[in-house]
Amino acid sequence: MTERLRIVVTTHVEDRHLAAMAAVDPRIEVAYEADLIPPPRYASDHQLPPIAGDAERDRWVALLKSADVLYDFGPAALADRLPGWRRLRWVQTTSAGVGEFARRHGLLAREDVVITTASGVHARPLAEFVLMAVIMFGKDLLRVQADQRRHHWERYAGEEVAGLVAGVVGAGRIGSEVARLLRVLDAHVIGVVRAVDGRTPADVHADELVAVADLDAVLPRLDVLVLATPHTPDTAGLVDARRIGLLPPRAVVVNIARGDVVDEAALADALASGRLRGAALDVFQTEPLPPDSPFWDLPNVLVSPHSASTVAAENDRIVELFCENLRHYLAGEPLRNVLRPELLY
Repeated sequence: MTERLRIVVTTHVEDRHLAAMAAVDPRIEVAYEADLIPPPRYASDHQLPPIAGDAERDRWVALLKSADVLYDFGPAALADRLPGWRRLRWVQTTSAGVGEFARRHGLLAREDVVITTASGVHARPLAEFVLMAVIMFGKDLLRVQADQRRHHWERYAGEEVAGLVAGVVGAGRIGSEVARLLRVLDAHVIGVVRAVDGRTPADVHADELVAVADLDAVLPRLDVLVLATPHTPDTAGLVDARRIGLLPPRAVVVNIARGDVVDEAALADALASGRLRGAALDVFQTEPLPPDSPFWDLPNVLVSPHSASTVAAENDRIVELFCENLRHYLAGEPLRNVLRPELLY
């Protein structure tokens, strides 16, 4: 490849990140119009930029149409138009779970456009969130905090992670890292995947590996159910009211996938009635979580504002991955983290 490569960056990055992209190769031109991009609300914030008025829309259209490569999707209001801009060849996303977004906006229909994800970047932070949740419920932290607020002293017996049975639905990089950390503390981990296809439990750091077709048989065994699968048509509503009913009363649900993977109404009912022990939820069907959601006030629920994956070093790691892929792209070599629809789950 000898022609120039125009990269349009549509999300907030630091000057050093822009410089790192440009330094990969003299053929690279980086476009970053900072006044179109909202300032970050927190470290490594990647909100899709809004559009304020026709003039701003026109600027975004011209910018996106000029791109050979997009660093993130740009405004959601223009996502449906991306497949029609023939110059576009590659989108590097800042998230791992973008398959449904890309499908919904027609990007997967463009065989000449490759989408690469940030898969792997968020694995450790999300796995640590799961570990925190498991330990939190084992040590009954929500109750301890409630007792502290009311100045109540009552001793109790906690639990260890060792010996717990955890089912991890979705054994990609995130699920595998969840399994690895749980096994460090001697939990027994069952990885649940779309199809085993010759893989072994060791391939995903699990003790057992089963296909999703066998999920019903696994659920009654679990102390912890971790949802770490992408949201696809196959996984929407995967954990429905019937499957929630198969979990034992001691079970804790941890959702780091997407809200649509679980029947939230059925989950809330099970938690409110004491049918389930608790839940740690980082994702929801509607975000921000509406003020009238029952999850806010349930004493056995931890509500996290879709922040379990985000750490201060995230931008550095995604840009490093992108720069590595830029070198591969310019050399005509395979890219890392290519989104493959058939492997989304």
